Amino acid sequence: MACGSCGTSSTPGGCKSHGSCASGSCNRMNVHDWLANLPFSDPESGCRIIEVSFNNGSRKDYFKNTTTHFFEKGDMIALEGVSGFDVGNVNMTGELVRLQLKKNNIKEESPDIKKVLRRANENDLVKLKETKAREKDVMIRSRAIARQLNLEMKVAEVEIQADGRKATFFYIADDRVDFRELIKIFAGEFKVKVEMKQIGARQEAGKVGGIGSCGRELCCSTWLTDFKSVNTNAARYQNLSINQTKLSGQCGRLKCCLNYELDTYLDALQQFPDNCDSIEIARGRAYLVKKDIFRNLMWYTLPDSNKQYPLTLERVKKIKSLNQQGIKPDELEPVEVQSKKPVDIEPTYADVVGQISLQSLEKTSRKRRDNERGQQQGNRQAGNDNRGNSPRGNTNEQRGQQQINDQWGQQGNNSNRQQQRPPQNRGNTNQPPQNRGNNNQPPQRGQGNAGPQQNNQNNPNQQRGNRPQNRPPQRPPQNRGGQQQRPEGGDDTK
Repeated sequence: MACGSCGTSSTPGGCKSHGSCASGSCNRMNVHDWLANLPFSDPESGCRIIEVSFNNGSRKDYFKNTTTHFFEKGDMIALEGVSGFDVGNVNMTGELVRLQLKKNNIKEESPDIKKVLRRANENDLVKLKETKAREKDVMIRSRAIARQLNLEMKVAEVEIQADGRKATFFYIADDRVDFRELIKIFAGEFKVKVEMKQIGARQEAGKVGGIGSCGRELCCSTWLTDFKSVNTNAARYQNLSINQTKLSGQCGRLKCCLNYELDTYLDALQQFPDNCDSIEIARGRAYLVKKDIFRNLMWYTLPDSNKQYPLTLERVKKIKSLNQQGIKPDELEPVEVQSKKPVDIEPTYADVVGQISLQSLEKTSRKRRDNERGQQQGNRQAGNDNRGNSPRGNTNEQRGQQQINDQWGQQGNNSNRQQQRPPQNRGNTNQPPQNRGNNNQPPQRGQGNAGPQQNNQNNPNQQRGNRPQNRPPQRPPQNRGGQQQRPEGGDDTK
């Protein structure tokens, strides 16, 4: 769910946080008022102090509500500022504020607490938006000025008051910095009243924000307000390896989360015996390697071996008491540690060579081949039917009739060629040429047209349809071969 700070212009309907998302992504250091719905017998005795957050939770302060308005979490209000006014977001109201004042040692009747002026109007919000747009440019310019003055400091954040009359510069420095000249330059450059506040590396990480190695948002930017010193002893008590890279956070210091479980480890270590860093046995001196508080075991190692031996607390105390009496036991008597991790059971393999029959596979392959052959024959038959049914295709009878017509036409052409040729006995004009002009007698089969018939006998594809059942009547050769043609040279009967 988005709110006004996430990009939407107004508070979404049904938002129980009044525009401030409870996840903390919109407003850093967000809190949940779990006493808001509880009724009070005397409303006048309620706390009149309001906790207000600035710059999306980067800074928080307390203000006294002297008006007659009742403010809820997420409301934008105008506050008393330095020579002007400021605009902030209501973060907490009610009895929880009284608890926070007690925690921070602030009295509710303190005169230093500033007052709430009114509910922020549209002009106040427009002015706030303009001043917030200047903060980034002012921070970049302030860093350049500090670098020109050769000051060992870093400007981490700049916060400008809503009316633009005051600017607070948060800086980081290892040593004391003389920034008297710097303040003069800032005042003349930005035309504001300058206030300098020094913060640490942890506070800087909280203002910048980010994601930690655990995958969550940084604790310093979400809920952690008071920072305690962290040293390497916290890692040693928890049996952590002293690795500076893994133990350091984004701020470059040791992680704050090292202190979270430190008290629990210290309470558990009270049961372990003291001054047991080394014990003596007949084989030599055993040195302490680590303490396992979860199993109440102490691990020792011998100089002549790289193996680690786990001992119970009672056994360590007994050996230590014997060493004080000058007695060295023969063995350490380590215990057997059983891992709680599930043991991987290796799968058992059986020799099944020769037990699997391939007959089923052969039957399957044979059926597949038969099916493929049947499909191919079906496709061929379907293709032949399509060619016969097509408008351009010929059936078997049509192809047979066409072949017969071609044969008769070829015979007629042969007779024409014979008539066109000169007679063999060109000198003997009394003997007429054989079969010249005898067009009424059809040529005999097998004499002049043996070639096509032999070809038809050799080619079975052409024999199909040569003799159809309904054979049409034979036509005389003069109809297929044409009229008698005489040679161009003249009349041969002359």
